[in-house]
Amino acid sequence: MDTRKIDKSAKAKKKVEALKGFYIHLTLYFLINTMLLVVKIIGTPYYGENFMGPIWHFSTFATWLIWGLGLAFHASKVFGWNPFFNKEWEKRQINKYMEKNKKESEKYK
Repeated sequence: MDTRKIDKSAKAKKKVEALKGFYIHLTLYFLINTMLLVVKIIGTPYYGENFMGPIWHFSTFATWLIWGLGLAFHASKVFGWNPFFNKEWEKRQINKYMEKNKKESEKYK
């Protein structure tokens, strides 16, 4: 059996597992945050607030926002989107260090 075929198969399997993990993460994000919001809305009469009070409360937004940031980083890793450290950035850094090493080696000639 061809080893390249095995490598491609393993790589594809790893990608599918990463996608599955992301979709599970996304599902849990919406289910748990929605459940927390419903619990806050149901508990509103107990605290004497109006209906919109818990929706606009910071703790409601904080959970969605902070977890959402983590979810965004997870998505960027799974889907290969990285605006800061993309392939072009990597090439520039490699060239920079190669040029630096070349200059240092020329010093000692």
